[in-house]
Amino acid sequence: MSSVGWCIWVTGLPGSGKSTIANLLSDKLKSLGVHAYVLSSDALRKIITPNPKYTEEERDIVYGALVYIARILTDNGINVIIDATGNRRKYRDHARREISRFMEAYIQCPLEVCIKREARRGIDVYGSPREVYAKAFRGESKTVPGLGVPYEEPINPGVTVDSDKLSPEECTEIILKAILEKFS
Repeated sequence: MSSVGWCIWVTGLPGSGKSTIANLLSDKLKSLGVHAYVLSSDALRKIITPNPKYTEEERDIVYGALVYIARILTDNGINVIIDATGNRRKYRDHARREISRFMEAYIQCPLEVCIKREARRGIDVYGSPREVYAKAFRGESKTVPGLGVPYEEPINPGVTVDSDKLSPEECTEIILKAILEKFS
């Protein structure tokens, strides 16, 4: 492998399984002797915007910082798995321009399934905000991707998995195969 790291952005609607798949992917890569750092937008947001409003301006700042950190890491030989909705294509396109070894992994899942998954969750998983859809339906949040603001699906992702049809482990295996083919 090159001395420059690679970056894969795991994108999809809230509740699609991004964090679960990103962390399984990290574990699977580690078992193969390949280190990859999971860079979570939820974790970064807690530092940059501790009381988030999820405005377009805040999202521009958070996703800009996410891409900047990923570029620094990959430039220094560290592989990165970005775990972030990145609801606008412009955020992921910015990463594609800034990071020389980049790929999108689209976790495709119908909105209805994402809503049901989140309603069952009820616990803090991987630091992601809870009840985003419930808050949107109660009128407490107008900026939930897929409901209040658009989620712009990738036009030509490096790999797409259907998380409503495949298990997280099956999705992980497909993405792992794409990474190994592209970056080995």
